[in-house]
Formats: sequence, structure tokens, C-alpha cells
Amino acid sequence: MLTRKQHELLRFIHERLRETGVPPSFDEMKEALDLKSKSGIHRLIVALEERGFIRRLPNRARALEVVRLPEGVATSRGRFSPSVVEGGLGKVRAPAPQAVEPAVQTVAIPVMGRIAAGTPISAIQHRSHTVSLPPDMLGSGEHFALEVRGDSMIEAGILDGDTVIIRKQDTADTGDIVVALIDDEEATLKRLRRRGSSIALEAANPAYETRVLGPDRVRIQGKLVSLLRRY
Repeated sequence: MLTRKQHELLRFIHERLRETGVPPSFDEMKEALDLKSKSGIHRLIVALEERGFIRRLPNRARALEVVRLPEGVATSRGRFSPSVVEGGLGKVRAPAPQAVEPAVQTVAIPVMGRIAAGTPISAIQHRSHTVSLPPDMLGSGEHFALEVRGDSMIEAGILDGDTVIIRKQDTADTGDIVVALIDDEEATLKRLRRRGSSIALEAANPAYETRVLGPDRVRIQGKLVSLLRRY
């Protein structure tokens, strides 16, 4: 049994997919249902997915399928058939100048394993699963996620068990929190500082010492752009 708002959103998504082949943006859904925030839309989408009316396709960003409609509900085009919109994985493209605003949808970010916020550990591992995020938490570029182990970044608000979202890049500015690969063997999450020709990997916990290494020993894998935490 769907609530009135769940029913309205399901019909709105289905009709938009049938008419244009593109899902409505969160802003469009919010306006259509007269809600005050996008978080309300996100809760409705999760509820519809849990009840088996829509499905977000695994390992595909911006891929949404309307599986079924409530019994007795007719569509504007007659017989119901599933509607699917597909996209890429872990990437958000910046809109072209004067382009129409892209439809807002969640992006599937691959979780690549664990990263040490403490003593460096072997990484980066194989993809284990994905997490879904709205594009406004990411920005442009390609992203991956890592599960944090350790407490060396607690004063930067990064705790053991958190999931960090990393934008892939091989350069970073002083002060950025980065995934750094040391000697092509160990990966760690630290704040980058440049000291002359050397690179300092700085913890955000006074219990840990700063490591100062030659530039030939450190490769930047990406920069922290967001963080997830479960309570």
C-alpha cells in the first residue's frame, strides 16, 4: 500500500520516462509534489524501491527502472512496460555552457576497499560494492570510495568506520586531504604538505607523527571530496 505522495511520485517518474526517456530531476520531483526539500524526495524513492515499484540498476549511475505500478492504475499510454534510463559508473560530467540542466539522479560510486587513517595498509583493493550519492556531493570527475580504518584523522572529522569519497587525480595542493600511495605498496589517508622538495603526510591526531618523504616515494591517488557516516 502506497502513501499518496509515494503514488504521486511513482506516476510522475513513470510518465516522464515514457514521454522523454529521461528521469525528472530532484528539483522537478520536489516541485511536482510540492515538497520543501530534496531529502523528502530521496526518502520517497527509497520507499518505492523497498516496496518493489522502482529499481536502481546495480553498477550503473543514473539508471532507474519503474518495475510496476499499483493495481488498477492506468497510464497515459495504455499498457504498462518497465522504463529504464542508463548511465555511467562513478562519473559526473560538468554541464556544457548554456546546456539544459541535467536530470538529477544518484550516482553509483564503487567502494574499492579499505584505507588506513593510521599506519599505512595495503590498498587499493578490488571493488566490493557501491554506494549511491547525489551528484551535488561529488562535482565533476571520476570517483571511488574507501572505508576508513584507524583514528589518525579524527581532528579532521574522519572517524574509524567512515566511508570517504575520493575524486581520482594525481595532483593535490598543500592542505588537501589525499589518498597517498607510498613506495607503490602502501596507501594512507593524510593531509598533504609540501616542504621544499619533500612531501609531508600529516595526521590530524597528535598521537601520530608526520611522515616526510621524497617526491619519488609518494604518488597521489585522489583527493577527499565527501564523507559518509552510519550511526
